[in-house]
Amino acid sequence: MSPASHSHSPKSSAGAGSALQVHAIRVRPGQELLGTLQAFVEVKRLRAPFIVTCVGSLTKATLRLANATATKTNEVVHLSGPFEIVSLVGTLNPDAHIHISLSDFEGKTVGGHVLGDLEVFTTAEVVIGEAVDLEFTREMDEQTGFPELVVQPRPQTNQSA
Repeated sequence: MSPASHSHSPKSSAGAGSALQVHAIRVRPGQELLGTLQAFVEVKRLRAPFIVTCVGSLTKATLRLANATATKTNEVVHLSGPFEIVSLVGTLNPDAHIHISLSDFEGKTVGGHVLGDLEVFTTAEVVIGEAVDLEFTREMDEQTGFPELVVQPRPQTNQSA
């Protein structure tokens, strides 16, 4: 299917290109990963941030599983590790939408939507990208019942001294 055959919401600038700025952060043992990333985004004033890659380990995590719906959001699992982070992906705007895959000591994997409580075990090395020409927000989607991503061109501001 060609990109032109996809239908897009008028509010979405899906497919819009943007320059990229890259940031890197190391999260230390005992720190909560999601909160630390959200604080970093706020301090740096990133407006279209996303996770490029992450390696590290956790002692615990709280995830919402794939069978959750807007009316049945209690499909939650509280995990105790240690776990290796084998994947961490998503957008980091104020209402972050992050998914994680973790492997245990036997190599078995589990994953889901991050709700929080991601306590770092040894380290978490995260590379964060920002689409500097875009802005990510979220709006309630009546079809899914969840706040979904809206991608828009970043408003131009006058930088006067």
